[in-house]
Amino acid sequence: MRITYALALLGITAGLVAGCGGTGGDGAPVTPRAAPAATSNAAPSEVSAPATAAPVPAQLDFTAKTVGGQELSGQTLAGKPVVFWFWAPWCPTCEREAPEVAKAARANPEATFVGVAALDQEPAMQEFVDKYDLGFFTNIADVDGAVWQRFGVTAQPAFAFVGANGSVDVVRGTLGESALNTRISTLLNPDG
Repeated sequence: MRITYALALLGITAGLVAGCGGTGGDGAPVTPRAAPAATSNAAPSEVSAPATAAPVPAQLDFTAKTVGGQELSGQTLAGKPVVFWFWAPWCPTCEREAPEVAKAARANPEATFVGVAALDQEPAMQEFVDKYDLGFFTNIADVDGAVWQRFGVTAQPAFAFVGANGSVDVVRGTLGESALNTRISTLLNPDG
């Protein structure tokens, strides 16, 4: 099992470590391809989902454990404005960014914040959550990097802004407090 874990960690670590140098990234949004439309063989009267429901982005098709050991289905986040913050507990850039993320999460309760920790084990993740008082929002223990991969994240820190309408905007690199607040405002008020 140690070898399997080590190989899995090595596979995702190669591209992830580069993002922790503190320089951030270019901050340019990445627009993923749209997920294929769901099809149904049921007659229109048998389909239970309303036609006006927001599409569920492919990125939200996951089930993961939180740092506290609870199960989280990404699909439960569909139709809500969500800010995903991708971090690693040993990353100095993530440590500098943590207080700003916490402040933004507290200032914007109408957005759902989800931290996605990877590249370490749960005890280190829990220590980071406790140290920076991040326990008031959900933090995923993405030990195998599966959620990072769903969003195309290869380096930490990174953000993904998922709109209530199903839009997904991934930002690689660090965001300062002002840029983060601007992105959250756009997420909550997409029409201006």
